[in-house]
Amino acid sequence: MKFQKKHVVLGTLIIALGAAVYINWQFAENQNLEQSSKELGSAQYVNATSSTEKTSTYDEVAQTSNMTGEQQAYFANARNERDQTQDKIIDTANEVLSSDKASEDDQNAAIENIKQLLKNFTYQDSIESILKAKGFTQCLCYISDQGCNVIVLKDEMNDTSALMIKAAVTSQIDMSFDSITIVEV
Repeated sequence: MKFQKKHVVLGTLIIALGAAVYINWQFAENQNLEQSSKELGSAQYVNATSSTEKTSTYDEVAQTSNMTGEQQAYFANARNERDQTQDKIIDTANEVLSSDKASEDDQNAAIENIKQLLKNFTYQDSIESILKAKGFTQCLCYISDQGCNVIVLKDEMNDTSALMIKAAVTSQIDMSFDSITIVEV
């Protein structure tokens, strides 16, 4: 009976991990499409009124959409490192689960670690998607026991950005504003 439960739990976790990877792949594919469309036409909103406030806002949007190669490389490398770290944690937990020498407590701890990692992975993806929908071209979210770190482009920060970021985080995970750190790149 225990043997079957372990396999059912392991199979469920593997399916959940596969779903998380697929969702991440879909978001990454959509992001690439969004970036390529911005580069191809570089279309900007046209304002029929002569309001200087609206014109300056559109100029700011046009400037922030142009990331340097260094910034693009930073976000790509950081995402890759985060995914590799999460994969290593899952692999280690799977080794504990498949080991005959591991105690039941170790196996239960490994299952809990995988569950928490999958929750955090889902929260991170959701927060990043919300922030992109709110106008941030690039962002990264790291959730740990100590809190949440959100990395965004410095050029995209304004007076209300910090509140918007913290609201996006707290809408997905129960966390105080003090536990959320915003890092500008």
